[in-house]
Amino acid sequence: MASVGRFMRTIRVSEFGAPEVLKLLSDVPVPSPGENQVLIRVRAAGVNPVDTYIRAGVYARKPNLPYTPGSDVSGIVEEVGKNVTTFKKGDRVFTTNTITGGYAEYAVASEDTVHQLPEQLSFPQGAAISVPYFTAYRALFLKAQGKPGEVVLVHGASGGVGIAACQIARAYGFKVFGTAGSPEGVNLVLQNGAHKAFNHKEKDYIEKIQVSEAAGGEGVNIILEMLSNVNLSNDLKLLSNGGRVIVIGCRGSIEINPRDTMAKESSIIGCSLFSSTKDDWKEASATLFKGMESGWLKPLIGPEYPLEKAPQAHQDIIQNSGATGKMIFVL
Repeated sequence: MASVGRFMRTIRVSEFGAPEVLKLLSDVPVPSPGENQVLIRVRAAGVNPVDTYIRAGVYARKPNLPYTPGSDVSGIVEEVGKNVTTFKKGDRVFTTNTITGGYAEYAVASEDTVHQLPEQLSFPQGAAISVPYFTAYRALFLKAQGKPGEVVLVHGASGGVGIAACQIARAYGFKVFGTAGSPEGVNLVLQNGAHKAFNHKEKDYIEKIQVSEAAGGEGVNIILEMLSNVNLSNDLKLLSNGGRVIVIGCRGSIEINPRDTMAKESSIIGCSLFSSTKDDWKEASATLFKGMESGWLKPLIGPEYPLEKAPQAHQDIIQNSGATGKMIFVL
């Protein structure tokens, strides 16, 4: 629902802590865009696991308090700064970052982080592009240096980043395996690009991957890992010679045996979207817009929440191990 006058509803965090620190305010002034900025009337905002780490105060980058979470929004351009030439009022857009925070009815973003949203994608899909797809691209190509024909295992493939990774890898000629935590999730992974999918709640799923004919018996070249504190030790055993585990998600510590990396000369590589350079963003953007034009980039939307349910959304995204699709706020 649109805000009355020039005030808006927004989520504010005044102290780091549990989901309950996410407070809904309804009388916050609508921000004004600077010279190179765009004001967006938000129609949907993405919820990402990293949002919960930042809110809890355990992430490497801490915003100044108070702040409004959220980087991925989609909506309609409301106003542009005087130096903005790429966009005009009424344009459908999505962002890869915001300045004022995405969990709000209006958000200001720098012009270079705003992109046109193709007509064939809905606003919820627009809010599901940035972190999932840019992270998946960064992990597969910029960090793993993946090449078509290699075997990729997406460990936790039914969430936002996982679905994105399956779609990208399939489009670029990889042999794609995925895991999910429910039969429904397994089916979604198969529908979104995986050649084979496995239920990671089954005790013998690692053995099933190892003996899978699709792997050719030589192991997996690349593992994109969403929950490394649970899976990393098993990942090292699944890798091929020269195999790479890309750590995308982690919620704690794990004990591994470094010897498992030696004979295969395998690598464990961390991945953070926040480390991207402008050139990285440019390269990923070109590939992802090609995907939108070609039709293979189709964000899968998962649970939808109103803004007032922000604490519940943050609780659910961490506790729900059977994730299916991208979690979003609908405004």
